[in-house]
Amino acid sequence: MKLKHAVFALAAMVGLAATGAQAQQAYPNRPITVVVPFAAGGPTDTVARLIAESMTRTLGQQVLVENVGGAGGTRGAAQVAKAAPDGYTLLIHHIGQATAATLYRKLPYNVLTDFEEGGLITSVPMTVIAKPAMEPKTAAELVDYIKKNKEKVTLGNAGVGSASHLCGMLLMSKVGASMTTVPYQGTGPAMNDLIGGQIDLMCDQTTNTTGQIKAGKVKAYAVTSDGRVKSLGDIPTLKEVGIKDFEVTVWHGLYAPKGTPADIMEKLNGALTVALEDPKVIARFADLGTEPEAKDRRSRAFHKQFLADEVNKWKPVIQAAGVYAD
Repeated sequence: MKLKHAVFALAAMVGLAATGAQAQQAYPNRPITVVVPFAAGGPTDTVARLIAESMTRTLGQQVLVENVGGAGGTRGAAQVAKAAPDGYTLLIHHIGQATAATLYRKLPYNVLTDFEEGGLITSVPMTVIAKPAMEPKTAAELVDYIKKNKEKVTLGNAGVGSASHLCGMLLMSKVGASMTTVPYQGTGPAMNDLIGGQIDLMCDQTTNTTGQIKAGKVKAYAVTSDGRVKSLGDIPTLKEVGIKDFEVTVWHGLYAPKGTPADIMEKLNGALTVALEDPKVIARFADLGTEPEAKDRRSRAFHKQFLADEVNKWKPVIQAAGVYAD
């Protein structure tokens, strides 16, 4: 009888193992939610929706985008960090994932240990743009204008810790003059007020500004990349007008809660890779002034090390500025 019970027990264990394996192989068997920690209509939202559309086709399940804005992107990131590590709740975040580690005194998660990195998506240059009626005609004239008017110049951003906030802080540091910063709940509302003339300036990603620049709705002064942006070829770099060491690109990455099984992460990374090689995505990225990350930068291992390096890169910049958020 003991032998018979042992055989039954072994068979049950094998059956459970097989069921578990089938469950993992079946991933995904229901819709996946990608949290964007910013308002709808912003640059990260644009990137996420393009990627989600392609991943939906690859994975055979709907990949839905949920906007969870607020607190400079930390509210949405915290929601994902606390989610079940089953591959059904993901995060697409930008450079703010790295800067939050220093910027926030009471961050409700650990940037480096509470997530599984899924791969880098794209690195987006930023633009220095202004309301249509802004007086200076060139970037050099804008620098002089800021130095003369200082706090009279209003500089919008998408909230503390956002990419536009970081770019603005660096701009003020390099120009040597403090402007009056005006935080918003996302770049969408900030862009609306810039177009309407309620604020003077803003730093924002090409994914969000290229269309507005080409339509003549905002005035563009410079890009923050090392070289000129192909889709905005007539706009100079800040380096060209004498502002050195101002290369700022806003990279985006895919994340899942810590503990998400490795095979699921590899499947997600594979679907992301397919998306980044999708002609439709590539063409749309080009329209937005960016392109997919190079193949050697898409792996989970590269993303993990890159994130750690970015935390270390921005830490002294934020500490020197003395700007923190609770």
